[in-house]
Amino acid sequence: MMFCQTICAVILLIVKYNLCSACDETEYEIDGKCCPMCPPGTKVSRHCTMYTSTLCVPCTGSTFTDKPNRHRICNTCTTCNQALGLKTVKECTASSDAVCGALEGNYCIDPYEGGCRAAQKHTTCKPGHFIKHPGTDSTDTVCENCPENSFSNGSSTSCTPHTE
Repeated sequence: MMFCQTICAVILLIVKYNLCSACDETEYEIDGKCCPMCPPGTKVSRHCTMYTSTLCVPCTGSTFTDKPNRHRICNTCTTCNQALGLKTVKECTASSDAVCGALEGNYCIDPYEGGCRAAQKHTTCKPGHFIKHPGTDSTDTVCENCPENSFSNGSSTSCTPHTE
């Protein structure tokens, strides 16, 4: 029984030591030291030492970091590709990535973090169909058949009755 208590006490001391020596959420551990993280918009140029703090430098040239970090390389900014039906809604800055949206006449098929990663052209209604719901930047056009004895060229929101 005494052996069990001793083992438990040792385990508790180890856990307590590890918890006490752990870095907090604004720091990272390197070579047994807790270094301050770099703020958003910057990256680590030099880790801290016993005598100096972490040296952070700005992200440049279409790169960014959006959170406090320990990275030596900034993230590459997203490019909003027009060939994928995308446009830039918000430009990339040193502290935030670009946000893409659907180009006019397209709708988003891959929403991501308040933006869009891929878009597709709205469906074009065929003759004999009308536009029940026009497409938006997040939904496709909904087409519906014209009722009997009516027609549409496919580009209107209603059908025209045939005249006799």
